[in-house]
Amino acid sequence: MPLVFTLAFRNLFHDRLRLIATVIGIVFSIVLVTVQMGLYLGFGRMVTTMIDHASADLWIMPRGTKCFEDPSLLNTRERYRALLISGVTEVIPVVIGFADWRMSSGEMTPVFVIGSDLRYGGLEPWNLVEGRIEALSRPKAVAVDRTYFDRLGVSGIGSTAEIREQPVRVAAVTNGIRSFTTTPFVFLDVNRARTYTGVPSGKASYLLVRLSQDADRGRVRQEIVSNIADVEVLTPAEFRERSRKFWLFGTGAGAALFAGALLGVIVGTVVVAQTLYSSTKEHLTEFATLRAIGSSKRYIYKVIVWQALLSAAIGFSIAALIGNAIVRLTAATALPIVITPALLVGLFLLTVVMCVGSSIAAIVQVTRIDPATVFAR
Repeated sequence: MPLVFTLAFRNLFHDRLRLIATVIGIVFSIVLVTVQMGLYLGFGRMVTTMIDHASADLWIMPRGTKCFEDPSLLNTRERYRALLISGVTEVIPVVIGFADWRMSSGEMTPVFVIGSDLRYGGLEPWNLVEGRIEALSRPKAVAVDRTYFDRLGVSGIGSTAEIREQPVRVAAVTNGIRSFTTTPFVFLDVNRARTYTGVPSGKASYLLVRLSQDADRGRVRQEIVSNIADVEVLTPAEFRERSRKFWLFGTGAGAALFAGALLGVIVGTVVVAQTLYSSTKEHLTEFATLRAIGSSKRYIYKVIVWQALLSAAIGFSIAALIGNAIVRLTAATALPIVITPALLVGLFLLTVVMCVGSSIAAIVQVTRIDPATVFAR
């Protein structure tokens, strides 16, 4: 094995320019796949960020709700029916909706209002860097993220604006709560959220259900569905999956990301295959000599495969460093690229498969070698 590795190493590094072209092809391919899959993971997390941070065991929602941002309405009187079910400890109304935010300068921008009953939590702002949750119970108080200060025309606590021509005042500031649609989130009390979004009194977008520790979630869920008409009851995991499917596949965003990843794999495979094929063709005489002195086809195949594996290791190492840099650069953007350990392992295996698969063209060329050609020279 050491001799095979040495021969493969020397063959690979014999022509530095060809090696550089091979590595560039691999790096381009893997970085492109990394970006596309990282965007897919980042997008998947962004579209469920509110579901992930809601304190709920079950979500009650209008039938047919596709995702969290789908502002349908249900009657809050259903809350009392749900509270009568054994095992249910709290049912918290949440109101969401789009509204117009008017800055002190007179400019307007759309915002996404999220209102929750602050007495019980449910869906409160997190990552607070200024102010406290309790401050949102005051009249006109709202919480915004510092990412959108320029967009909202505010500078921090005490800044004022209007929503639906009604005055609001920034009472709390978060950091990192970003929307994948780029529409700023505004958190406030559920009653004022109804006012600012035009939702009638007695209506809500969702009811968040909390259960006692010993409650049977499946039984409670079935009883809610039986007692309340025209609603769906989903677990947080089910609601996350539904939201991801809608945004990634219902809108075509996921298909576009996968298409970009596939393009990267194709380009990388073609570049690596062409390079390995050219390298093998250039060294046909040497391979013929190996055959003539008794080396088996299997031995020569190992040399070619080792060349492919070395190319994969070098290319993946550089691509991983570039990918890590991209993750850092996009960490504070509206759509960060996410790379998980599982994705890294998958990308490494993809690199190996791509490079070894590319070596097939070179192996086919070697199988046609006639050992006698070495004696004809």
